[in-house]
Amino acid sequence: MSIDEPQPTDSAGASAPPRAAETPRSLAEALRSRGDDDLAALLHARPDLLNPVPTDLTQLATRAGTRASVVRALERLDRFAQQVAEALAVAPEPATYGQVLALLAGDDGDPAVEPAFRRALATLHEQALVWGPDERLRLVRTARELLAPAPQHPSPTGLGPTVAEATAGMSPTRVQDIVTAAGLPTTHDPVSAVRSLTALFDDRERMSALLDEAPAESVEVLSRLVWGPPYGQVTADPARHLRWLIDRGLLLPTAPGTVVLPREAALHLRAGRAHRVLVPTPPAVGVAREHRPQVVDATAAGQAYTALATVEELLKDWDEGGPAVLRAGGLSVRDLKRTAVALDLPEPLAAFWVELAYAAGLLASDGEADERYAATPAYDEWQELPPAERWAALVTAWLPATRTAGLIGGRDGKDRTLSALGPHLDRSVAPEVRRRVLTLLATLPEGAAPDPDTLLARLRWERPTASRRPADGSEPEDLRSRIARWTLNEAELLGITGRGALATHGRALLGGAAHQGAGDGGATGAGGAAGGPNGVGDAGAVGPGEQAALAARAAGLLAPLLPEPLDHVLLQADLTAVAPGPLDRPLAEALSVIADVESKGGATVYRFTPGSVRRALDAGQSASDLHAFLAAHSRTPVPQPLAYLIDDVARRHGHLRIGAASAYVRCDDEALLDEILADKRSQGLRLRRLAPTVLAAQADPGTLLEGLRGMGFAPAAESPDGDVLITRAHAHRTPPRSAPEPVPEGPPVPDATLLGAAVRAIRAGDLASTAPRKAAPAADGELPRTTAAETLATMQAAVLTGEAVWIGYVNAEGAASQRVIAPVRVEGGFVTAYDHTADEVRTYPLHRVTGVAELADD
Repeated sequence: MSIDEPQPTDSAGASAPPRAAETPRSLAEALRSRGDDDLAALLHARPDLLNPVPTDLTQLATRAGTRASVVRALERLDRFAQQVAEALAVAPEPATYGQVLALLAGDDGDPAVEPAFRRALATLHEQALVWGPDERLRLVRTARELLAPAPQHPSPTGLGPTVAEATAGMSPTRVQDIVTAAGLPTTHDPVSAVRSLTALFDDRERMSALLDEAPAESVEVLSRLVWGPPYGQVTADPARHLRWLIDRGLLLPTAPGTVVLPREAALHLRAGRAHRVLVPTPPAVGVAREHRPQVVDATAAGQAYTALATVEELLKDWDEGGPAVLRAGGLSVRDLKRTAVALDLPEPLAAFWVELAYAAGLLASDGEADERYAATPAYDEWQELPPAERWAALVTAWLPATRTAGLIGGRDGKDRTLSALGPHLDRSVAPEVRRRVLTLLATLPEGAAPDPDTLLARLRWERPTASRRPADGSEPEDLRSRIARWTLNEAELLGITGRGALATHGRALLGGAAHQGAGDGGATGAGGAAGGPNGVGDAGAVGPGEQAALAARAAGLLAPLLPEPLDHVLLQADLTAVAPGPLDRPLAEALSVIADVESKGGATVYRFTPGSVRRALDAGQSASDLHAFLAAHSRTPVPQPLAYLIDDVARRHGHLRIGAASAYVRCDDEALLDEILADKRSQGLRLRRLAPTVLAAQADPGTLLEGLRGMGFAPAAESPDGDVLITRAHAHRTPPRSAPEPVPEGPPVPDATLLGAAVRAIRAGDLASTAPRKAAPAADGELPRTTAAETLATMQAAVLTGEAVWIGYVNAEGAASQRVIAPVRVEGGFVTAYDHTADEVRTYPLHRVTGVAELADD
């Protein structure tokens, strides 16, 4: 028995003995002969067929043949499976297994093609794109229309119409002239003449003899048309070499001034092959560099820690309220540049970290009247987690995210700039491409970095239609390849890879997909890519719960590799402090108040300035507090210049007092106030003396503080009670926000429970629609019609005999359906019965039953 013949199952879902071989007359019949497991595989591979669940197998077959569903199914095939479908589109209908194989392998009959062809054919059968046994293979009609040659859309194979199709509108006399010019005997009718010409073109020896007589210029014309497009333009009086081809039917007219190379002639010139280049196996992913796995893991761990520090620095920069939200949503170009400067990163990298924080739910808009971006309450919870768990939260948000940071700065279909955190950044294909790229990395030996070009070639083989789809203005022509390149860079930034190779904790993120990919080396042939039913549909996809568990396992592997936070710095005489590694968060936060970050890297350098020391004093620290803090956290003695700097700033800090008048300056040193009044830089503050120790200003306290500080003084603000105001940064938080939901690419892949329930419902509905009846409806699909008395009598009789009946039923919403039920009780205007269609006991009002009929005896 052929591999494509379905295996019937019994009611429990187990395989039943095969029935006598019958050639199905339609796709519905072919589906009807499949087992439950095969139907579940179809629905898994094409989840769009499940929305809503078909009522029976006829409706399932109809839906599987709709244009939108077929286009989606064809796009999700790998390159060789598409080539098999293209060969079926130009083969006779129905075609035999051998005919299609010959179109793929050519006259030479490459034996390496058949194993891949059998796998590809099985994939097309599974997805209901092909039906019938090996002796009568049929491509679904919609797929044939999409792939078959036509003037308005040339075939992907580059073949033109057959001789019969091209001569359909030709006069019988012209057909006989072609037959005679080709050296064939004349016939009595055009049909036999076309058949005779077709037989000539199909005969390799006779065709070779005919072409041996052709002028060299004619052969050159055929060589230009043979691989497509097969159409050419001719004048009203074609040249001699063109006339030779036209007279013998090697070029047939399709329209005034247009000729086509018929399919049979092209196949002879191609040695029987439908494709110029056949790719039955996927290209291997090459290795660009190899490193020791320990080096890869250490590099990835260091980058993972840098990723955490970058996100923290970003949100700390926006801690008191970040940039404003644009009216159309998103971050302005100017604010993105400011953020990039603050992070000391290029703008594309800054945009990636902003989008990642948003995807992880750490960043959102505050929703206030003056809407701004700020950290969410989830950020505070995230900060309390151990470093490895914080990393796991970031990668768990990155893997399924459909927002694509690489598009930022580009243009959408309406020529609008795509901004960070703005709309129109979702690309549904992004999660699948990310996971597929990582899965392919897992197929390489540990420590091996891939060659990007071979990786992209593999992805294009797995999804060729998506890669070559013409641009529509809103999508790049090869979006998948661009996302794949971005994935390689982003995985390195996140520490999933190190030096281009997948780290050990990166493999753990993929779970079974990594082991499967590594075990089979990336299976070959149609559907060979590890993961989905057709090889690429949902490669290694996992649910949110399972992904969280995998991320936790990866975090456990990463944790020992992360550097331990330090509790000390090294103070130097040039007013700097060197942190030789990552610092404890309390120490880092305190040090960032008293000093400014001068440089980052393996060691962070902080610089103490009068302004930074004054900032610490404004936050409520005293000089003695700062001396004690530095002495406690420095492995080197506190340098004398630093001690002098702290004491000098502290001595002058708060000598001037600023309050609200609009504002005033108070100082016990009258000479200092005289100096301020005499300074020309104070004219903008419009100061005047109220008392020997008090100056009043027509400026608010904040402006007055900044103005005097700009003049070189160190004033302090005071409260209405005369106490020094301690200025601390107040963290601004948004209300609780949920992370953005990924935008799925089509309907979600159903789980096993849903598939089982759907198959049972379709089987039951099919039983109801195909059960033999004693009283057939007046027309196909029409409900049975009986009077109320006949309905009641038949129901009561069925209760007594225990037999099932066929009814028409209209529910409260007015939807009509046919059902097979076994009545168990009739009373009070209701019938209680076991509904075979729904596979449960239900109660139906008799007034909604349109009619009833007994089922035919077996």
